Amino acid sequence: MVDYQFGKGTAKALPADGLEFFYSRRSGRLKRVTHRGELFATIRPNGAIALSPYSASMLILSRTFLRNSIVVSDEAAEFVRQGKSVFCRFVVKAGNHVLPGGEVVVLSERGELLGVGRAKLPGAFMGEFNAGVAVKVRSAHG
Repeated sequence: MVDYQFGKGTAKALPADGLEFFYSRRSGRLKRVTHRGELFATIRPNGAIALSPYSASMLILSRTFLRNSIVVSDEAAEFVRQGKSVFCRFVVKAGNHVLPGGEVVVLSERGELLGVGRAKLPGAFMGEFNAGVAVKVRSAHG
């Protein structure tokens, strides 16, 4: 599922051991995944993976996964660290796999992980607009 959602080869960046899977008692559906006690990901009802900053920090080591990331200007970095949304005018670069409603990782210009969230626009258009939300940040890092 990781390769399907984030690009072929991304699953190679997953930890080899220590992952625990938690299922719903009522439906039997996979609900969340932890790694050594830290939340790794939540599984949405449609089967999509919602990453945590912890899992994103591991997956950004995969070149393929970086196609799901956006880079924001330094002036916006502090706002993202506070969990605020990313506006289009602060997007410096967007990966070619950033799609509306898709899971994205927000990085600083220096490559630091700032947070994770959902894209509101295709990555190709994020840098084109001067107004509007590009990414709704769900969870900030640091």
